[in-house]
Amino acid sequence: MKLKNIVVAVDGSDASQEALNYAVVLALQNNSSLKGFFIIDRGWSDYIGNDWQSTQNARQGFLDYIQTEQEQQAEAARQQFESAVDGIEVCNFMVLGGEPIEMLISTANAADTDLFITGKRIFQVSGRPSLRDLGRRLAAKSTRPLMLFP
Repeated sequence: MKLKNIVVAVDGSDASQEALNYAVVLALQNNSSLKGFFIIDRGWSDYIGNDWQSTQNARQGFLDYIQTEQEQQAEAARQQFESAVDGIEVCNFMVLGGEPIEMLISTANAADTDLFITGKRIFQVSGRPSLRDLGRRLAAKSTRPLMLFP
């Protein structure tokens, strides 16, 4: 199977490093393009609800904290990706926003994804508990080739 487009989820942590390393090796071996991405979870306000603390300011302060944390993780992911892709002619990194599992599944199933590579513990640095069963959900809903790392 010819791999033209390899896609890898990157979060700047050790959880994504092994998957990224393997994606780089495959891209170099197959002269493939490599796309890395990070997802900023836009669903935190729905996840925590409106009445979790006594004041609106406390809730907004928490949401601002989470946003800042995710932006820092996105930058760490970008740096992780850029330091790994030396020698790959066609590569790019994107920051996406949305519900992480839905975004991962739609990216994995995109028509231009020849192989999707990720770690099972990706995006758990500031991620929601729903990401704990990411590997199982991706395996069940993937329609394209998928490689999961522990």
